[in-house]
Amino acid sequence: MDYQFQDIEQKWQQFWADNQTFKAEDKSAKPKYYVMDMFPYPSGAGLHVGHPLGYIASDIFARYKRLKGFNVLHPMGYDSFGLPAEQYAIQTGQHPAVTTEANIATYRRQLDQIGFSFDWSREVRTSSPDFYKWTQWIFMQLFNSWYNKATDKAESIEKLVTHFETNGSAGINAVCDEEVATFTADEWCALTHNDKQAELLKYRLTYLRESTVNWCPALGTVLANDEVKDGFSERGGYPVEQKKMMQWSMRITAYAERLLQGLDTIDWPEPLKEMQRNWIGKSVGATVRFSLESQESRAKSQDFIEVFTTRVDTIFGVTSLVLAPEHELVAELTTPEQKATVEAYIEQTKKKSELDRMADAKTVSGAFTGSYVLNPLNNEKVPIWIADYVLAGYGTGAVMGVPSGDQRDYLFAKHFNLPIPRIIDIQNIETEADPTKDGKYINSDFINGLTYNEATAAVIARLEAIGAGKAKVNFRMRDAIFGRQRYWGEPVPVYFKDGLPYLISEKELPLLLPEVDKYLPTESGEPPLGRAEGWKHPEGEYELSTMPGWAGSSWYWYRYMDAHNDKEFASKEAIAYWKDVDLYIGGSEHATGHLLYSRFWNKFLKDMSLVVEEEPFKKLINQGMIQGRSNFVYRLNYMLTSKENVNLMEEARWLGEVNNKVPKVFISKENVEGIESSYTHNNEIKEALNFMFKNELEEIGGEILLPDPEDAISKIHVDVNIVQNDILDFDLFKKWRPEYENSIFLADTHKYLCGVEIEKMSKSKFNVVNPDDLIERYGADTLRMYEMFLGPLEQSKPWNTNGIEGVFKFLRKFWRLFHNEGWQFTVSNVEPTKAELKSLHKIIRKVEEDVERFSFNTSVSSFMIAVNELTDMKCNNRAILQDLVVVLSSYAPHICEELWVMLGNKAGTLSYAPYPKFNPAYLVEDEFSYPISINGKTKMNLPISLSLEPAAIEAFVLADPDVQKYLAGATLKKVIVVKGRIVNMVV
Repeated sequence: MDYQFQDIEQKWQQFWADNQTFKAEDKSAKPKYYVMDMFPYPSGAGLHVGHPLGYIASDIFARYKRLKGFNVLHPMGYDSFGLPAEQYAIQTGQHPAVTTEANIATYRRQLDQIGFSFDWSREVRTSSPDFYKWTQWIFMQLFNSWYNKATDKAESIEKLVTHFETNGSAGINAVCDEEVATFTADEWCALTHNDKQAELLKYRLTYLRESTVNWCPALGTVLANDEVKDGFSERGGYPVEQKKMMQWSMRITAYAERLLQGLDTIDWPEPLKEMQRNWIGKSVGATVRFSLESQESRAKSQDFIEVFTTRVDTIFGVTSLVLAPEHELVAELTTPEQKATVEAYIEQTKKKSELDRMADAKTVSGAFTGSYVLNPLNNEKVPIWIADYVLAGYGTGAVMGVPSGDQRDYLFAKHFNLPIPRIIDIQNIETEADPTKDGKYINSDFINGLTYNEATAAVIARLEAIGAGKAKVNFRMRDAIFGRQRYWGEPVPVYFKDGLPYLISEKELPLLLPEVDKYLPTESGEPPLGRAEGWKHPEGEYELSTMPGWAGSSWYWYRYMDAHNDKEFASKEAIAYWKDVDLYIGGSEHATGHLLYSRFWNKFLKDMSLVVEEEPFKKLINQGMIQGRSNFVYRLNYMLTSKENVNLMEEARWLGEVNNKVPKVFISKENVEGIESSYTHNNEIKEALNFMFKNELEEIGGEILLPDPEDAISKIHVDVNIVQNDILDFDLFKKWRPEYENSIFLADTHKYLCGVEIEKMSKSKFNVVNPDDLIERYGADTLRMYEMFLGPLEQSKPWNTNGIEGVFKFLRKFWRLFHNEGWQFTVSNVEPTKAELKSLHKIIRKVEEDVERFSFNTSVSSFMIAVNELTDMKCNNRAILQDLVVVLSSYAPHICEELWVMLGNKAGTLSYAPYPKFNPAYLVEDEFSYPISINGKTKMNLPISLSLEPAAIEAFVLADPDVQKYLAGATLKKVIVVKGRIVNMVV
């Protein structure tokens, strides 16, 4: 029987599910291998062909590793909390859990039909209470911990309390808030309970603080930086403003150095590691305290402003001190004369995201506060400004402006007419800043004549001596905001009493999401959880914010290790066995989000002796994007108009809207350019339209109105699923949309050629290809191999369904090897020939090498070559074909499972069969296929042993019956033999 892919694939998918073929063992004599994909958010749109790319690659690798003798864990789950489901709930009133469940069902069906070897017994969902119970539990561990710089690790908050009780604050070297109290042991013990809790909150790894956030009023929530684009929310396009809000935060900054150093120990793409290095942003420099000028202008809260700088050597070139508009001292420092200007500037800044502010290096803006500070080394007055290029969360939220050495400061000084003193003798600052460290200092008091290193050391020493600064290492990375003012997320396991946060007890976990009447903020502005009736802790009010989207994804790989454990997030035994993820595949867009937070949580869990590895993911691969291949149709723009309205229409310059009462007319791609250039004056087009709409024109006594040439044609996206090889299916197009039902097509032939463009795959561009359609038409094995065939895994590439037919034909040809001309299964048990063994062992080695280096596209090409070779040899040898089935099974598992059983093997054993061992001896050449020529024209090829000398070769050739047929009795004048090259006979 011919290749019945639908029946075969459904059969084996059901078999794998029924028999849990891919269930991993938690204990095995085999070496372990953990393969994981970045789990998907289950959107309502389901999968398009771009989504499975990484999954197919990881599945090939997982299947290959099983064949190589590994105990493979290859799980899948769903990152199922998130804003999209909540927005749908707001619009429809349907609970997010309902839509999430429906979306997951669609994803599961699609994933199953592609034939992934997932261990579904370990499926996780971040929105399931039995999962988020442990997300809440980990939050509680963070709350009950602090970071001890002395031991360079997180430790229990109880250890800190014990130190306070015995030694007070002396000797504590912690990552904590800037302002912490100094006290003796007796003073600590004398504090009230509330005062102690307030002080401890300054040390906890998760804590409350007022933060500047991306607030979206329309969505009623805080958004992460990557959820904001050009001042608007990525979802919905709503305005986003900067707002100060009390938020939960996590001290990821405590782990900055370890996160930086850990990058050297993992096998990740270098560009991704560099993105994390830049995000962490380690800077070696110094802090400097600038005193406020006078008692009258001093802020009530403090009498100095501290800055961090990496160029403390340039302190004598300071001509301004610039604060972030959100800086806590701005209001106090602003003089009455400057109040209106400063407040207007702050309002303007609120409309920009931090990313926008950092990226915009060209726009110069700012406002003078009216106050001054004093340079601590020469006592000169320095004006205090605010500007949006300074961020409240980076460093101290203040920078010293040195225009001679920093281009942004230079532009700022030029714009506001501030001095730009030259401070290094070789500086050239006529047209731009010069950040040189060469030369010697001038106009710089006691460091005049010194070099960079000498000057830096001297300035730091002087600052430390007068108590105005010190050397410091700073990091650009800020503590992570850990809260969203929305409904569909993990409840934070905290209640408030006397204004202070307290953890609920572990017995109360999970703290379940309550029911609410609406998924919107309350009328008083509280998050949606504020709508829950009776949702209150016995001792206080629950936290109303929920956790951010990255909470559950920051530890989920451990839950896969022990997915049904209700006593702990994963057992010590399971963690000790699986340890970490050996291969992780996913997108580079998560470089500074999920991947950074995951490393942070993993290091914390390691500090708590809850896990055994410092880094969670040994090897990471970023798959490229599959781009959409858009198709376009070209609509002729015209209008039928009555004669009395002609002048009116001409004056309005009709811009391309077609009269909806008449059919749309489309021209083929090859005719576009000619018509666009002379459309208005093209009498042929006009005559054709007059003929087509003769009856309508007579009825209204009108005529055809044509636009100007630039408006002649509208380029319109068309559904790529009704286009094949760029040829439009007329009938499907007319059914696609009601307004196209009576469309007319003008083309040079009976085929309408569409335009083509490579764009992002999206529903709005109608270039989304549903894998369901391709699987129905060609099968899952074809889809799997074709996605790999498109190009290298890491590179982006355009999708083009036109090429999938070739892969389908390859699989039919592979199936044909096992059948005779009557489609009966037929294999032989004869000894393989040398040529057959050579072809087999070439593919064994090639696939082994390709899979190990993740070069899946070249394997697909090699499979095609191998099957063509074996087909030419008419090979139906069991020994050859059975090994070929094993080698191909990682790529095309369904067809291989079927053939494996037809070869007489037990069902289900293919996945754990040994990968064939490569024998290099079969690739040693001992014969050569000589081209046999007569008078210089090649007539045939003849395999001849390479051990034969020219005389023996000549005799062998002349004895061949086919050669004699070509000679046809002609007189042989000469035989020319070039060993290992050619045989030419002259007649």
